[in-house]
Amino acid sequence: MEVIWLGEDNTEDVTDSAADVLKKGNVVLLPTDTLYGLGADALSDEAVGKIYSIKGRDESKPIHALVSSVEMAETFGEVGGGARMLLQRLPRGKVTVIVKKHSQFDSGILKGRDTFGFRIPDDKFLNSLIDAFGGPITATSANRSGAPAARRVDEILAQLGAEGSTIDLCLDRGELPERLPSTVVDMTGIEPRIVREGAVPEKAVRDALA
Repeated sequence: MEVIWLGEDNTEDVTDSAADVLKKGNVVLLPTDTLYGLGADALSDEAVGKIYSIKGRDESKPIHALVSSVEMAETFGEVGGGARMLLQRLPRGKVTVIVKKHSQFDSGILKGRDTFGFRIPDDKFLNSLIDAFGGPITATSANRSGAPAARRVDEILAQLGAEGSTIDLCLDRGELPERLPSTVVDMTGIEPRIVREGAVPEKAVRDALA
């Protein structure tokens, strides 16, 4: 496992290194707009399997993705008008939208599912990494399933224990501020459904769709 400090002066080099790790089907621990997350190729069965194993997560529970644009999301899911309104009117990186997936995709986080959940970061490094990789990456928090999310890399690795040793690259941005996870909104039905209220209050979601 390699640990790299992610600062303002090495963003480009770190982006290239992290993208190479992702392209090999491996896992990167990285800071997001909310928490530290586990990033991997969201369309790879093997890479996504590593994420479930590291977290000890029930494979019946979905994992969502980070994409760098609505256009990238549209490749994999049906991003309708309501979803677009949420993405345009609410803070980037703070809301995850679930839409119906395009049926031709059935690998990685989409395998055996009818939906595609994603958010667009408000973080220059993350968007550069997604573009350098060339596709969506997983966006799940870096913690054991059911355990609280830690805000420092050393605490995260201690919590993950032996499973954490399978992470190939850790990008350390120091202790992150205490922040709520993203708000998750299911837009696949007739009416929007708040799956998880987090960084964006439910009222703000309803107002954005008004």
